[in-house]
Amino acid sequence: MPWRTRTGTTITWTAEGNRALKERLVSEGRAHAALVFDGDEAVAWCQYGTPEELPNIYHRKEYEAGLDRLPDYRLTCFFVDRKYRRQGIAGVALGGALHLIAQAGGGIVEAYPQDTDSQKVSASFLYNGMRSLFEQAGFSYVRPKGKNHCLMRIVVP
Repeated sequence: MPWRTRTGTTITWTAEGNRALKERLVSEGRAHAALVFDGDEAVAWCQYGTPEELPNIYHRKEYEAGLDRLPDYRLTCFFVDRKYRRQGIAGVALGGALHLIAQAGGGIVEAYPQDTDSQKVSASFLYNGMRSLFEQAGFSYVRPKGKNHCLMRIVVP
């Protein structure tokens, strides 16, 4: 939820409040994610949206200082259930998000992955994914962003 605009919403900062807000945003078409299921259970997702939907990114001043143009979409958050980590599930979620973006008309897609050695970072903190994940999906490195992240882009037809 930290990447979203919360204007006009009542923030409770509780799990229940976040779930209710997220449900409302989804029903209004203002929240998007590619979900990965194992049977009936969602085990992973990749959140995506327009810069208007997801305006709050880390190191925003630095990002805007070097900005040549806003993307059509941003990928801001991954989640993979701990029982499913290190099995390629994040790549499945990323592929699903790119597929859904293509269905919506495509465009320039940005991501802000971790740009450090994965052995030095706890998997629970990789909510932006690793640079290698995006390289494998065809993203191009643009520039560093903050201390441990980078800006990457791909054009989705």
